[in-house]
Amino acid sequence: MERKNAWEKYPEDKRERLLAFAEGYREFISGCKTERECVAKFEKMAQNAGFSDLREMIKNGGALKAGDKVYVTNMGKAMAMYIIGKEPIADGMNILGAHIDSPRLDLKQNPLYEDQELALLDTHYYGGVKKYQWVTLPLALHGVFAKKDGTVIPVNIGDKPGDPVFGVSDLLIHLAGEQMEKKASKVIDGENLDILIGSIPASEKKDENGENIKDRVKANILSILAREYQVEEADFLSAEIEVVPAGEARDYGLDRSMIMGYGHDDRVCAYPSFMAMLDMEMEDAPRRTGVCLLVDKEEIGSMGATGMQSKFFENMTAEVLNAAGQYSELNVRRALANSKMLSSDVSAAFDPNYASVSEKKNAAYFGNGLVFNKYTGSRGKSGSNDANAEYMAHLREILDRNDVAFQTSELGKVDQGGGGTIAYILANYGMEVIDSGVAVLNMHAPWEIISKVDLYEAYRGYKVFLQEA
Repeated sequence: MERKNAWEKYPEDKRERLLAFAEGYREFISGCKTERECVAKFEKMAQNAGFSDLREMIKNGGALKAGDKVYVTNMGKAMAMYIIGKEPIADGMNILGAHIDSPRLDLKQNPLYEDQELALLDTHYYGGVKKYQWVTLPLALHGVFAKKDGTVIPVNIGDKPGDPVFGVSDLLIHLAGEQMEKKASKVIDGENLDILIGSIPASEKKDENGENIKDRVKANILSILAREYQVEEADFLSAEIEVVPAGEARDYGLDRSMIMGYGHDDRVCAYPSFMAMLDMEMEDAPRRTGVCLLVDKEEIGSMGATGMQSKFFENMTAEVLNAAGQYSELNVRRALANSKMLSSDVSAAFDPNYASVSEKKNAAYFGNGLVFNKYTGSRGKSGSNDANAEYMAHLREILDRNDVAFQTSELGKVDQGGGGTIAYILANYGMEVIDSGVAVLNMHAPWEIISKVDLYEAYRGYKVFLQEA
């Protein structure tokens, strides 16, 4: 079954909105490389668009009515947004859900050490990565130091103009005979993904007690951190510092039809989901309550207080029902069970260089629009949500009626591998859920690639879903 290339809908003189949307996204992922940075940016944008803080509204005794717009954050690393509909919330919501964490390297809690007059930071990789892809790249440090006095100090070193960058070294080819014989999974060991950050020894040779300073390069790094960030070595114990690729997302291809950037998985779905909420077209209020849910920890199983497996979304939905004067435990259960959801997550784009891992009739292609994965999982659909046929038919109807380009896909050949999303977790409530998102090349690599027209069609599809599903 062939589907028309979505670029055909946008001749050169009708691409202004598409390209403007893509540029907004490119700027977003260039500046938001951690969950905290994404939530901070989205929170500010939501406030500017007229969304109110749900917790502040509750604290002040406020109530919700149809047309009201609220948001709530979770520990600065997850977020939920609601636009209250005309129908009772217990009749169900239209939910867009995406994750905002991405594969990366994290600093260990006691990371800083010196070896042969080089200062390094010890790391633990986060999510599914090919470790060899992370060597010899310019890397940046993003995150926070949380001090004992309650102060939280943001860190962004490597992405501001004039900043230094960091990196993981690799073995020169002339001495790499044994290394080159190893399997790709063993070429670089996880414990060897340490970040080189300095080589100048401190000018002082003795400490304040008159003792010789043993690790003077490390001491110099600590003096820089104290001077520029007011932190000491012990503050690493309560820090969250992520090591990410340094540099902006860039237009990709001579025709500038694509974007190469860090974190497309899954911010390329989170951004259009968020923007679809901001741009919902309604005279006074939508028919059904619309929700945008942006969560953390998907890359490591959705565990933890900010992951999808937490009770955050369920609890906030209960709060919304209560503020709307519709709360009961039964209504919470009904609202979740009667909802429809798009689990907005990326799919693997067909790559001609690696065609053997895909089954061409059921692969996602650049330029063919929003991707639906009826099932994910691996080898026999293990761990999959596997959406209902009736739900897919309903989505087909509203997307075709609104001329949204979409395609269907599976994640590689049957026995090749597979993957998972947050879909199955929401499906546990009994709601209709299907995976939908944007096709990505180089998925989980430091630099991934997406098509601008697929991004725009995802945004259009998400808007249609919120308004008509």
